[in-house]
Amino acid sequence: MTAKQDAPRLSELMPWSVAPLRLGRSWVMAPDPATLRARWRALVDAADATDRERLFRPSRARTLHSAVAQLPGQATPTGRLYRADGPCPEPVRILHGPFDQQWLLPDHRLIDTARPELWRVADERQLYAVESAPLPQPSGPPVVGSALLPDGRSPAGRPGRIHPLYRRPGGQEPNLAPGLLALLARRLDRPVAPTGLLAWAVAVAQHSPDGVVVPLTADPELWERGVGLGERLLWLTTRGGYAPGPGRPSPGSGDRPRMPGGRRPYVRAALPARGLPADLGYDPEEEALLLGGGRIAPVPVGAWDFCAGGVRVLAAWFARRAGGPADGAEPAEAGSLAALRPVDWPQEWTSELLELITVLALLAELEPQRVALGARTADGRQLDRTELRAAGVLPAPLSARRPASVLDHHEEGPEGQFALL
Repeated sequence: MTAKQDAPRLSELMPWSVAPLRLGRSWVMAPDPATLRARWRALVDAADATDRERLFRPSRARTLHSAVAQLPGQATPTGRLYRADGPCPEPVRILHGPFDQQWLLPDHRLIDTARPELWRVADERQLYAVESAPLPQPSGPPVVGSALLPDGRSPAGRPGRIHPLYRRPGGQEPNLAPGLLALLARRLDRPVAPTGLLAWAVAVAQHSPDGVVVPLTADPELWERGVGLGERLLWLTTRGGYAPGPGRPSPGSGDRPRMPGGRRPYVRAALPARGLPADLGYDPEEEALLLGGGRIAPVPVGAWDFCAGGVRVLAAWFARRAGGPADGAEPAEAGSLAALRPVDWPQEWTSELLELITVLALLAELEPQRVALGARTADGRQLDRTELRAAGVLPAPLSARRPASVLDHHEEGPEGQFALL
């Protein structure tokens, strides 16, 4: 569905955006932190410089001799990697693609393009709008909200954009076109918070060849309905990490997402105690997810069919853990750090899978509401780009499209030097 009127793009409403992280080497990310620690230990325990270089996998951006500053907010060493022998950098949880929660070694020496400006504003107050990439046949949500720092990758390998909600730590300086909230408040005759605008965008965003568009209604009742729906979508995609603002009922009373009683997925046949499941399948009649000899049910068909970026979400999630190709990459070669991975299926992965099934099932149930909201918005009164330009909201000034200067915390430069920002 596309807007009937001249709807603004998300990139116009949230003008500062960041390109996806470019890791440069797949072994710095894994589904569990123990694997990352084992990979780090293998790297620093390499017998000689040649072995260490082979394991590291140098690129044009990073070698064992690169001099690199710390990532903001991360207390990692800054000495050159050819002589590194200390403990593993503490892994951090990130969002890989739109739905996969992975672990990353947040060491700037290991990552080709880590986007320090994104890490500089990451804290417990930050939320992100992860914009999907344009595809010939778009599938899945155009925008997904995240409370974790996202890498911005698409399951199909096409890059999108990452829009932080705030330009400074502590929930300061919303990343919104100047004057946008005031204009909306006047037209809707009610206060509009930054999180309300983000919730609205998540609820009504639409794919377009020129990027994701966000129709803006001028109907107060429709706005309230859309913000309420968007808040529930944010609560789901952040796994309960987002709570609505004051005066609104909580979508889940602060809990993590759960299906209603009788519809909650359970392990009906245990996964093997040894080894990894060889394949993933689905039994539509029994609503059962099949992982080798393991069986989880009920799994609604909406969760199984849920796609993002042209890829089935559950299939991609499984492939990244079972050792098969994922994200369009080739399987890890023998002897590489990427090939160092669990040989058995951890219990934590089963818990994560049950939660992901729940999130996808509930998102699929809400999709008809999202479609209906988009149709009503398209047919009703809107604040189109012409009005936004006449009010001086668009185009946003160049300063709003650049990262803000954040000078209130220490960052260590290469070899322990003080970093000047």
